[in-house]
Amino acid sequence: MTTPYAEVIGDPIAQSKSPVIHGFWLDRLGIAAAYRKTRVPAEALGDYFAARRDDPAWRGCNITVPHKVAALDHVPDPGDVRGSIGAINTVFRGPDGAMIGTNTDAAGFYAPIAEFDLEGAPVAVVGAGGAARAVLFALARAGVERVTILNRSPLKAMGLLATFGLKGDAVPLDAPIPPVALLVNASSLGMTGQPALDLDLSSLPDDAVVYDAVYAPLETGLLAAARARGLDTVDGLEMLIGQAALAFELFFGAPPPRAHDAELRALLTA
Repeated sequence: MTTPYAEVIGDPIAQSKSPVIHGFWLDRLGIAAAYRKTRVPAEALGDYFAARRDDPAWRGCNITVPHKVAALDHVPDPGDVRGSIGAINTVFRGPDGAMIGTNTDAAGFYAPIAEFDLEGAPVAVVGAGGAARAVLFALARAGVERVTILNRSPLKAMGLLATFGLKGDAVPLDAPIPPVALLVNASSLGMTGQPALDLDLSSLPDDAVVYDAVYAPLETGLLAAARARGLDTVDGLEMLIGQAALAFELFFGAPPPRAHDAELRALLTA
């Protein structure tokens, strides 16, 4: 009998820690399944889903850059994620075996900051891609006040503000950061192999929170600068583990053993 498996797809994909996370949980639960990473170039995305559709061992996939928006064109979207978040990061088999696209990024992003009262708070977000869509979706539901999006294309960012019904501004990447309660890097800037994200954090109040969704490296330049200022920080592993936990249950039919999160983080940062 073929071993059931799930995987993470993207391009590049070597940096992904998802196989370590899912493999850890599979081992702890004694589930006979596998989780791997597969590089899928943009031009091969349609062929990838066509091949997996008829693979009985395939349980689903997580999706990373640059496919979170494009994947919507290749899988069913019964929950209208296209109309809400506008990007998917997870595809799984439904009860009838058909593929279903969904998004676990929004919940994964929000979980580490749920304790903070963001209602009416000003926020700044770097980026306007698939991860930023999930972040903005979550922030809109948290009732934040104004959102400033820093992006290479302010026009694209302004469109996202309108999409999620948020008030705010869209500015270039080199614009000053306003004095916000929460700063989120939802771009790939600062990731290994990508350009650095060099922001002046002097305008942030002393009780601001800086959240970097990048997890490779875990200690990004942005987080180092925030910690040097004594600001509260949230690293990319928080979001990664949170969204992975939701996807794991969709893939393998069992909740992951979150009681072992400290051990998992130690493994991921070794």
